[in-house]
Amino acid sequence: MSKAFLEVSGLAKVYATKEGNDFTVYEDVNFTLDKGEFVCIIGHSGCGKSTILNTLAGLDDPSGGAVIMNGKEVKGPSLERGVVFQNYSLLPWLSTLSNVEFGVKARWKDWSKSKVREHSTRFLNMVGLEHALNRKPSELSGGMRQRVSIARAFATQPELLLLDEPFGALDALTRGVIQEELVKIWSETHQTVFMITHDVDEAILLSDRIFLMSNGPNAAIAESVKVDIPRPRQRNTIFQQPGYYQLRNYLVNFLVNRSAEKPEDTSGKPKEVNPLSGLETSSAPDAAISEDSVQAQNNEHPLAVNQ
Repeated sequence: MSKAFLEVSGLAKVYATKEGNDFTVYEDVNFTLDKGEFVCIIGHSGCGKSTILNTLAGLDDPSGGAVIMNGKEVKGPSLERGVVFQNYSLLPWLSTLSNVEFGVKARWKDWSKSKVREHSTRFLNMVGLEHALNRKPSELSGGMRQRVSIARAFATQPELLLLDEPFGALDALTRGVIQEELVKIWSETHQTVFMITHDVDEAILLSDRIFLMSNGPNAAIAESVKVDIPRPRQRNTIFQQPGYYQLRNYLVNFLVNRSAEKPEDTSGKPKEVNPLSGLETSSAPDAAISEDSVQAQNNEHPLAVNQ
């Protein structure tokens, strides 16, 4: 019997086409998540990342396989699983504070009004929105709206937090700020997080492991890559860590050159990889590289992941 907090086994999603044929988005997807783990999943468009996330959330039914969380099969939505989407999903007629309180009240129906308010305000403070508690979503920037969504999700304290490209629509500067807020909250709450991203650097900054998906149709999680870079990690210094570029280049190489290949292991289990295994970490050979150099490398690698 598996002791994993979350276990996904034999997951598949198949659609019937107009021609009467079956179209398999992904099949035989197997993985586990440990309690408190932060895992990112990366893959090209059409490989089924969002469909997998929606299945974990209970918002979509798989064609085959099962999702087991805490020993119980996931069937339908639950307050034990929180979701943050790219499009914010805020109630436009409610204030910033009321949007968070809405989720908190649903989670703890017996809490007093003052306790709900105190709890909600604390999480909004954690994402730097103490000055905007009474503003409506229409009065907030895109980055501020996404902070509200993140605060609401963490405030309800789900056992599993699912993030579907939550920063995809944000500019680079705002994205970086909210990444730091996310890391700060996660380090305090120790919640289990499963996040979709197209950004390799974001995945390295946030993750304990990174799942790499092969291309669809018939996609699969080909590899589970360990991010063996010590925490805490800072966005403006992580590129100085020994092995950072070795790890980054490994991920880029998979996405650009190997994602069309089908996994060698036919058992359905992703290959476990640690690109930094055995790497000497007593010195930092990349320490002199500037942030401008990092951006230059980013510009050189369109990655094809933003398709």
